[in-house]
Amino acid sequence: MIQYCGRTDVGRRRARNEDTILVGDGILVVCDGMGGHQAGDVASRIAVDTIGAFISRSEADPELTWPYGFDPSASVDANRVRTAIKLANRDIYSRSAAEDEYAGMGTTVAATLVGRAAETRFTYGHVGDSRIYLIRGGRILQLTRDDSLANSAWADADAGVGTVMKNVLTKALGVRPEVEFDVAAHDLLAGDIVLLCSDGLTNMLDDQAILEIVTRDDEHLEKTCDELVASANAQGGRDNISVLLLRYRP
Repeated sequence: MIQYCGRTDVGRRRARNEDTILVGDGILVVCDGMGGHQAGDVASRIAVDTIGAFISRSEADPELTWPYGFDPSASVDANRVRTAIKLANRDIYSRSAAEDEYAGMGTTVAATLVGRAAETRFTYGHVGDSRIYLIRGGRILQLTRDDSLANSAWADADAGVGTVMKNVLTKALGVRPEVEFDVAAHDLLAGDIVLLCSDGLTNMLDDQAILEIVTRDDEHLEKTCDELVASANAQGGRDNISVLLLRYRP
């Protein structure tokens, strides 16, 4: 019913890959790390490991203690995604505060969790500028809004903010003791494709180019992942590139 695929690539200009991805049973995560001395690698790895561990634990343990409380107005999956991301933020912040070489490190995150109910839906959360898209009926919809200066009220009011400054993140995992973000959900319809990606893809390819590649051959997710990465590299590959795809076929 549901197929998954993921690729991560160093790109053409970076010496190392600071992106980390997780493609698991029902869980997809992409994290784009930042910080010197390989701290970005560490932050993104901590985030993926922490999120994956909590999602697995919350699936298997009915007596689980919810460290940030349980919101009864939200679904179980929404609580799982929210708690997993908050735990990742805590773990990165603690590591950063404890070790000088990792001071100031952080990471973006985009995560989706697919439910197991008869009416399949996916729940998602994000922090930073890694994105989640829904591709349905030949159209592409960006579900997340970048946590960047370009999207802030201050930038909207200040015409003097330059293009480079507008790409500065206003929110990331690990830079503060707590992080706030929205968690949402969508039903999955037959033929839907969900795309998670780091900005190494979206800074190289616009939404229309991404849509054309994804819909060109939706029978082979692995080929599509490879083509997205190759196309981003062909446009310059200025950053690490991560692409994760989910396809629903009931």
